[in-house]
Amino acid sequence: MLYAIFCYNDENVTSAWSREEDEACMARLQAVQDRWSAQGRLGPVARLLPTTAATTLRKTGSEPLIIDGPFAETKEQLLGFYVADVEDLEQALQFARELAEANPIGGCYEVRPMSIYKPSDLGA
Repeated sequence: MLYAIFCYNDENVTSAWSREEDEACMARLQAVQDRWSAQGRLGPVARLLPTTAATTLRKTGSEPLIIDGPFAETKEQLLGFYVADVEDLEQALQFARELAEANPIGGCYEVRPMSIYKPSDLGA
């Protein structure tokens, strides 16, 4: 079963990290990724640019509205995601627990089953 694991956190905090703090967090996350990849359970992973680089299309009536920047009603922003090929929800939650342990601050990891998966050829 495929699960998407969405990583949310306060980008004002994570963007304020020094280069050393960011690299240390990324190294801890890489260790988690390496373990899951070695098991053949890790699909695409993405770290998103800050929400200041975002553009939102919101459906409002007959014509979509294009808005500069993010427009989600949330205190935390989506920072990235993982796709994991796991046996069940419990195994996906274990992956999310390991990611949370690797992250030095709070945040949230949303685990959601996927019904469609198309791997990318970008990394090949």
